[in-house]
Parts: sequence; C-alpha cells; structure tokens
Amino acid sequence: MVLDLFKLTRRLAITVGLLAAVPAAQAQLGLPVRPALPGVGLPGDLTRPLRLPEAPLAELAGRRLRQVDELLRRHAGELEPDPAGQPVVRGELLLVAPGDALLAEARRRGYALLRERRVEGLDERWVVLRPPPGVSLAEARAALLAVDPQATIDFNHLYLPAGEPSSGSAAPAMAAPPRGAARIGLVDSGVEASHPALRGLALQRQGCGGALHPQAHGTAVASLLVGRAEGFGGAAAGATLYAADVYCGVPTGGAVDAVAEALAWMARERVAVVNLSLVGPPNRLLERLVAALVARGHLLVAAVGNDGPAAPPLYPAAYPGVVGVTAVT
Repeated sequence: MVLDLFKLTRRLAITVGLLAAVPAAQAQLGLPVRPALPGVGLPGDLTRPLRLPEAPLAELAGRRLRQVDELLRRHAGELEPDPAGQPVVRGELLLVAPGDALLAEARRRGYALLRERRVEGLDERWVVLRPPPGVSLAEARAALLAVDPQATIDFNHLYLPAGEPSSGSAAPAMAAPPRGAARIGLVDSGVEASHPALRGLALQRQGCGGALHPQAHGTAVASLLVGRAEGFGGAAAGATLYAADVYCGVPTGGAVDAVAEALAWMARERVAVVNLSLVGPPNRLLERLVAALVARGHLLVAAVGNDGPAAPPLYPAAYPGVVGVTAVT
C-alpha cells in the first residue's frame, strides 16, 4: 500500500476551506470564510480501529529509508548523513540569527562563510558556514555550541517529495475560488505550465535562479490545486499559483535553506494558503520560519509522509499550527 498524496489533495482542499475561518488568519491575511460543504467526510466507520496487513506496513516503514540510502549513495560527493542518518548538504552548517561574536570566532577557527540571508518582514537571518578541512559537521557544530551554548545551529537537511504522480488523480470540476482566495502557494518541484490543465493560468515562480526545471510531482500537485480542464477542476481552479521550486534538478534539491527561501517569498507575497508536499526531519531553521508564518496568519498545509502509521513524525507537517494531511486506507 502506497498512499496517494494526489488523491488526498482533494480532501485537503476542503480542509483548507473549513480552516480558513481561523481568526488570526482572517485578521492578518484576509483568508476567506467558506461554509461547510454537505456530504463531505471520511469513508467508512472511523470509530473502529483500522487493521491493515503487516506486510504492507513493513514495506511502508522501510521505503523512505531505502530512498534516503540510495540518495546518499548516488550523490556522496554532494550529500552526507547527519548523526541520525538523515541526508544533509555535505559540508554545510546553518546558524540561525547568530551573534557577531560567534561568527567572529568561527572565522578565526577557519570556518568559511558560504551564504548569508536576511528576511525582511519576518525578522529572520541565517548564515551557512563550511567547517575547516578535516572537521566533520557533527564536530563543527559541537565546537560552535561550546563557544555559544545558546546558539541555534543545525544541518542543511534535505526534504523529499511526498507521494507519487498517479494516473487516477482526476477529480470533478469545482467552482472558482471565492473572492479573497486568489493566491495559492506551492513549495515543491518545478511546474510545467504548458500542461493541459494549467495552460493560460496565472503562475508566479520562485527558485532555481529563474531557470525552469518542471517535474511530474510539482505539476501534478499544481493541477490539483489550481488546474482547469474539461471535466476537471482543481481545488481553487483559476487561482493564481505561487510556485516555489526547491529541487531545481540538482542532487542538493530540497535543502532546507531553499525551503526557507520559498517560505520567505510566500510571506513577502502575502500568499495566505501554502501547500508543502515534502517531508523530512526536524530542523531549527524550518521550525522558526514555520512558526513565523503561522504567527502572521498564513495557513500551511503539509503531507505527513507515506511511512505508515508506526512512523515517527515527519516535518514540516508535525510542527504546531501546520495542517497535516494523511489517509486511512
């Protein structure tokens, strides 16, 4: 059993509509209030425990781990595992809102400054450092924390797409989005604007330095969000899609600093509802950006992953204030 995220997106859209009445979101970003839709619910009797065969559950539990192992094996030059075995960008440490004294000491010890980013409006700043030669990421992080135990330091984790495109994802046409719901955000892979369900629709892009890297995953989710074709309509058909490509067709695609850049863009463009169809481990930078957007009234909706009911929490879906989407069959 592999949960089909794209079929779930339809129910996700209804959930977004019902949750749009959250007072903070209304006040800050003007999210629309939509009436409850009759006849919408989960199938079957949910008062009884769901029992599934053990073999499919075991298969789900190991599927993403095998995906991670294969990713690390194929791109050993660009990626490495963190102490927990999660994939990270090789040789990169993230410092969130670091103090000047810590950065000065890091430079004195031979750490190289790779990138620095300040996000206007969210009052956030992060720095990417490369440790000195011969020093592992774990050792480098421990050394900086010894200098400043209060510092927020993490690895540049990778977040993997959740779900697979399915030919059975079509859904009946839905009405155009109500006034006030004209902007929908997507943090995913690239979107193919020439797809029949997306032709002629308003599309704003971010990421990859302006280069286009359309992929099936991002295109499928985009069509289910805003697509429009004969007999088919997305959850907010015809709305303007703000699509951030965080993968760009490179081995380090899905790195958390790219996801953070995408969220900062969504905040700057005042995109009220943002869908994140990606999963990964907890990360201090992602946690701060998610909390900042939730506090501003953005509604973040994320997949919980396809690892099965016994899986540990995956992020960003597991962060407070994020709407997590899953399935029961």
